[in-house]
Amino acid sequence: MTTAYEVLYEQGRHPVKAWTRGVSFDDNSKQQLLNIATLPFIHKWVAVMPDVHLGKGATIGSVIPTIGAVIPAAVGVDLGCGMMACKTSLTAAQLPDSLSALRSAIEKNVPHGWVAKRGGRDTGSWGQPPDDILQAWLPLNAGFEQLCERHPCLKNTNNVKHLGTLGTGNHFIEVCLDEADAVWVMLHSGSRGVGNRIGSHFIELAKKDMERWFIHLPDRDLAYIPEGSEHFNSYLAAVGWAQDFALTNRVVMMTNTLQALRDVLKIPFEAQLEAVNCHHNYISREHHYDKNVLVTRKGAVSAKLGEMGIIPGSMGAKSFIVRGLGNEESFCSCSHGAGRIMSRTEAKKRVSLAEHITATAGVECRKDESVIDETPSAYKPIEAVMAAQADLVEIVHTLKQVVCVKG
Repeated sequence: MTTAYEVLYEQGRHPVKAWTRGVSFDDNSKQQLLNIATLPFIHKWVAVMPDVHLGKGATIGSVIPTIGAVIPAAVGVDLGCGMMACKTSLTAAQLPDSLSALRSAIEKNVPHGWVAKRGGRDTGSWGQPPDDILQAWLPLNAGFEQLCERHPCLKNTNNVKHLGTLGTGNHFIEVCLDEADAVWVMLHSGSRGVGNRIGSHFIELAKKDMERWFIHLPDRDLAYIPEGSEHFNSYLAAVGWAQDFALTNRVVMMTNTLQALRDVLKIPFEAQLEAVNCHHNYISREHHYDKNVLVTRKGAVSAKLGEMGIIPGSMGAKSFIVRGLGNEESFCSCSHGAGRIMSRTEAKKRVSLAEHITATAGVECRKDESVIDETPSAYKPIEAVMAAQADLVEIVHTLKQVVCVKG
């Protein structure tokens, strides 16, 4: 029987099952995955999604099930990063011919990017958080105070000031049209500065423990925290809180983006017809192959049977609302996007501004040199990525952006 995945295996390692037929899969990523597969607490195998590419600590596009230990760098520092999409009752015909005012309104309502003014605040954060942000923070505050009691270094971070803000890099807010010309709003962000600090803090704690216990690893970034050790429960609690922050962050941004849409269009519409809010950098307690396990998804989305998810393309490509097929061999997972084929530095060297402008034709977005690292050709073709995981998800809606706000 022909399988939809390929298997990497070396003596002394767990198997690596890769859904990468028809897409690029570089040797450095393969080696990084084989390093992960040496760890004794891996459950069954490591699953690899078609958007796979090299990451720090662990490979992006990987699903790592573990028993009795967790690898902080495998989760990364953008804890709870993920997507939210919301279908509206609007249609393409109700959008104005020029979408520049809509992009400006979204950029005004949602702090984005990172520009630190001398003696002033980062313009990608709130100076003084407005009332709606303070209200959204309230359910998070008690958990944050508890974290800070155990780990005081987390107190002086961008926490409430980053709630409801977009960030930088590949984070985005888009207005899209589906196959029936219905208008959607879709966005991508995570736990911002506070999540980064939490992730970095526990990565360093894990590394120090490895040194203290004389545990030698093929990569220092694979430092792990064993169950029963000093930091295990604290780390899981901190990651859980950051995932809640990220979820709330996306809800607040969605609310403020929809308000921008209402302010510009001045048309009443509904916007809760098919809302999806899913993580793709996170830890989850799950049951697979008769065992209770911790599943780390780094650049991967849960795709249980019937579960809705989002797989975005690049800023000039299609995106997909999908339904999970519950494929147990992937630990019920799918890709989180297209996956990079060029590093940010490489993209800026290889792609011209003219090429970027052509690739984003028809999209109201930034078309300057500072976003070339996010240009479509820096990513794998999303159609090939979807074809490689046809046994993991089914496509429910196909979206194409008309407005894209980048951090």
